[in-house]
Amino acid sequence: MFGIGMPEILIILAVALIVIGPKKLPDLAKSLGRAIGEFKKATQEFKQSIEISSDLKDVKDTFENMNESIKDAVDIKADQKNNTKNSPTSSNDEKKVENEAEKGSLKK
Repeated sequence: MFGIGMPEILIILAVALIVIGPKKLPDLAKSLGRAIGEFKKATQEFKQSIEISSDLKDVKDTFENMNESIKDAVDIKADQKNNTKNSPTSSNDEKKVENEAEKGSLKK
């Protein structure tokens, strides 16, 4: 771990024992352990929030794509409907053509 072997750890603990004192060393170790635990917990919660954000982004992108597809489909249908209304063979024009065809057939 970090290139530190057993002899280095023993030297660090001996220096800590001398500097801090034998009575306060266990309390310091408890506090340090709790702080490390809380740091790990906060790190895991942060990772989870990032994963949730990316999952939500994927869902949002999917809904946006669906929305665009639906809009395109509705636009196509509306264009087709407008084209049939504006075409020369609309219902009124069809009746006129039929009437003219009947008149033409009667004249012959």
